[in-house]
Amino acid sequence: METRLTLWPTHLIEKPFWNEYVETLPREALDRLHLKRLRSLLRYVYDNSRFYRVTWEKIGFHPDDVKTLEDFRTKVPITDKKDFLHFQEEYPPYGLTGALGEDFVAHHAQTSGTTGVPFRIPFTLYDTERYGESWIYGWWALGIRPTDTFYFAFNWGPYAGFWSAYWGARRLGVKVMSGGGSDTEGHVKAIVRDRPTVLIATPSYALRIAEQAREMGIDLSESSIRFTYHAGEPGPCALQALRERLDREYGAISGDLLGVAELDAMAPGCPHRHGVHMNEMNTYSWTRDPASGNAAAEGEIGENVVTTFVNSAQPLVNYDTHDLVQAYQQQIPCGCGRTWRYLDGAVLGRSDHMITVRGTNVYPSAVENLLMKVPGVSSYFQLVLSWDAGSGMDQMAVRLEPTSDARHDEWDSIARRVQTMIKDNVGVRMEAEVVEPGTLPRTDLKMKRIVDLRPAEVRRALDRQA
Repeated sequence: METRLTLWPTHLIEKPFWNEYVETLPREALDRLHLKRLRSLLRYVYDNSRFYRVTWEKIGFHPDDVKTLEDFRTKVPITDKKDFLHFQEEYPPYGLTGALGEDFVAHHAQTSGTTGVPFRIPFTLYDTERYGESWIYGWWALGIRPTDTFYFAFNWGPYAGFWSAYWGARRLGVKVMSGGGSDTEGHVKAIVRDRPTVLIATPSYALRIAEQAREMGIDLSESSIRFTYHAGEPGPCALQALRERLDREYGAISGDLLGVAELDAMAPGCPHRHGVHMNEMNTYSWTRDPASGNAAAEGEIGENVVTTFVNSAQPLVNYDTHDLVQAYQQQIPCGCGRTWRYLDGAVLGRSDHMITVRGTNVYPSAVENLLMKVPGVSSYFQLVLSWDAGSGMDQMAVRLEPTSDARHDEWDSIARRVQTMIKDNVGVRMEAEVVEPGTLPRTDLKMKRIVDLRPAEVRRALDRQA
C-alpha cells in the first residue's frame, strides 16, 4: 500500500475529533451561540433578500422580535422547498430568495429532483469551503485521515451531493481520484489498479460495484479499500443490514452522512454508526410535530426543521425538510463524546411521503428498512404505487431482485418472507414480486425506489391536499 508523508503532528492525527472544541461544546454554550448567530442571520436576510423581507412584512414580523430560541421557533415563519421552486421558474435561475448578486456565485448546483422539480442552488466560494468541511467531521470520526486516497464513483453532473464531498476532500488534504465517466467495470478496474483507500458513492452503487467485481472474479474485500462513505440514500447509520453488507463486501468500515443539498452536508455519521449528529457549527435545527406545528419533546419523532449558516447566497431559514427524525440534545445516548444534536437512526421517514394502503399509513422508507433485513433480497428493489378506484385508496407492491446466491426455486419463498415481514411490522399485506437479476435499473445516483403508476389526476389531487 502506498505510504504518504504528512505534516500533521501525531497527537492530532490520533485524536477522535476533527475540531474537539466545537464538537464537545456544552449545550448551554451551543444555544447561546445559536441565538447570536440566528439573530445576525435574520437581519442579514431581511436586509438582503426580497423574498424574506416581503414575506415577513406581510405578517408583521421583524428580526428584532427574536429575543430567545423559542421566539425563533415560534415567530419566524416556516419555509418549504415549494415556497421557492415556483419563484425559480418565474425568475430564473434562483428566484427571489437570493441575498447576494450573481457576481458572487462561484458554483452552480441543483438537487437531483427525485421528489419533483430540481432546486437550483448558488454557492459562493466561502460557502463551498464551509459546506465541504461538514463532511470531514464524519470522516475523521470514522478514522479517515489526510494520508488517505479517495476514489469518487460519481459522474460529476450538476447535483450538489458529492461535489460537496470533493470540497471536503480538498479541505482535508487527501489525494483525490475521479471515476467520472467510467462505467461500473471501469470503476472496479480503477480500484484494483490505483489502490485508493476510501470509496465515495451512494450505498446502492457501492453494492453494484461489488457485484460487478464478483462477476469479474474480483473480491473487493481483499482490495485496498479501508473505508466506504456514502450519502444520497438511507445508509449504514440508518440500516444495520446495509452496513453489514457494505462492511462484508469491501472488508472495510462503512459510514455515511445525512445531507440536504440546498442546506448543507449537515449531519455526519456518529462513529458508533447508529445515527448522525447535526453539524451545529453550520446549522440550527429543531423537531416539529407535523400535526400541531409545535416543537416536539426530546426523543419524540417529528419533522427536522433546519436553518443553515452555510449558504449566504441563498439563505434558508426555518426550513422544513419533512424528514422524520428522533432527536436528542439534552441527553445524547450514543456515547461518542459529541454534544451535537443526535438523530437516532438518521431519517426514519418523510412526512410528505406517507401512503395510505387499505386504511393503514405506510412510510416507504419503513418498508425499505424491512426489506434490507430479509435474507435473499438484494439491494435492488422498488415500491410500486397504484390506485384502486373501487376503494379510493393507494396500493403498494414490492418488486425485487434476489441475491446472486438465491436459487430460482427459492424465489417464491423469498416473496412470502417479504410479505410476512411487512405484514408483521407494518400491519398491511403487500404483494411481492421477485424478478430476474439485472431487471431493475442501475445508477450511480440515487436509486429510484418508488415507481408511481397512479393516474396523473390522482397524484395532482393528493399533492393539492398536501
